[in-house]
Amino acid sequence: MKTAITPTRSENFSEWYQNLITAADLAENAPVRGCMTVKPYGWAIWELMRDALDKRIKACGAQNAQFPLLIPLNFFNREAEHVAGFAKEAAVVTHYRLKMIDGTLQPDPDSKLTEPYVIRPTSETIIGDAMSRWVQSYRDLPMKLNQWVNVMRWEMRPRLFLRTSEFYWQEGHNAFATHDAANADARKMHKVYGDYMREILAIPSIMGEKTPEERFAGADHTYTLEHIMQDGRALQAGTSHDLGQHFSKSFGIQFLDTDGVLKHAWTTSWGVSTRMMGSLFMTHSDDDGLVLPPAVAPYQVVIIPITREDTADALNAYAEKLGARLRDAGVRVLVDTSDMRSADKMWKWIKRGVPLRAEIGAREMDENNITVTRRDLGKSSKQTMATDAFVADVNNMLTQIQHDMYDAVVARNKTMIHDVADLGALESALDGGKIGFFRIKYDLTQNEQFESLMEKYKISRRCLDDADPTYVYVAKSY
Repeated sequence: MKTAITPTRSENFSEWYQNLITAADLAENAPVRGCMTVKPYGWAIWELMRDALDKRIKACGAQNAQFPLLIPLNFFNREAEHVAGFAKEAAVVTHYRLKMIDGTLQPDPDSKLTEPYVIRPTSETIIGDAMSRWVQSYRDLPMKLNQWVNVMRWEMRPRLFLRTSEFYWQEGHNAFATHDAANADARKMHKVYGDYMREILAIPSIMGEKTPEERFAGADHTYTLEHIMQDGRALQAGTSHDLGQHFSKSFGIQFLDTDGVLKHAWTTSWGVSTRMMGSLFMTHSDDDGLVLPPAVAPYQVVIIPITREDTADALNAYAEKLGARLRDAGVRVLVDTSDMRSADKMWKWIKRGVPLRAEIGAREMDENNITVTRRDLGKSSKQTMATDAFVADVNNMLTQIQHDMYDAVVARNKTMIHDVADLGALESALDGGKIGFFRIKYDLTQNEQFESLMEKYKISRRCLDDADPTYVYVAKSY
């Protein structure tokens, strides 16, 4: 059967993903190496994702702020473990002007900065510096800050939305009077992310703590959300970190406690990025293009008038009236009255993943009906129904799509999570081509044999099992 995206997922998942991004008109590679230009449709998805998460972040008491893009190099040197984790990815600004030299613009040798600046890979250091001024007393705690920004981490093997040198994210940074409060907050934000991904992105997460080998540089504890892609690989979709007092001691974040003693605060950080978009696309999409959950679909319904020259004006006007009724019902809707062929319109919106496609021909208009197809189910869901009934039921239909998409991923994931008794069983499964997550005793991964398997099969420890932290999930990853 011919598909809109070739090769198909089963033929070449990596190439399918790249072609999906193009077919759905989401983004393209930028002239800047390793960076991407996010196109309007892709950015509209990100805005819906961002706004839904921002509400949840604010409901947890965090306030949005904005911190500088450039961070003094000496800030990183104050936290040695942290800088070691980002040193190989850091982009550094060394000059402050250009000069025409031999006919080309070049950095002016006389404008070299006394101290270089790092383009932020993350903002623990510069926010820690601000907190050292803003926190003075126990009354200033907890302090909860968040920012939505772009960051830069030099990427050697870029892939749109998954790994790019510049990407977009939110990063939260909180400070507390006690370690118990800080750790509880790190776990709380971990849960907030999990709820968001389940309820908004229709994606179940494997949630747990990173092993010491994998945790964030400078953290005492890192809590992660791992998603299983359709090819069985893991994708880290978000993290929340208990930073202990490492950053508060490095940057002097101190407060006068109720007992009159000056103490260092306990801090956390937490973030998700446009990498979630890669997870969203790879988790739900099929060989005909994007499949979007209604919660993050720029258009939840597309209305396509099936016109002939003699019916175009009447059908388009009829479709516009229906679009207005749906908007009044709170639905994001597009009425496609362009002069493209009807078949081309259908494929355009199939590839872009609109949850409900509504077609109106002359017969439907005369009978006050509409033909509706669910994108997640395809042709099998096609039905003709009364227009009034569709308007009355559209929000229930969208809610059902959201739930069904989540349930479908849960069912698929169950087939890709495997318990293995020992390293021999793990190697046998990998050698036999089995894909997905492998659950194994964590202590069995603390030896050279496992290190050898990591090298041979390109696997890594994803996270400890939250239900039983003596086990760890192992998988190949993006």
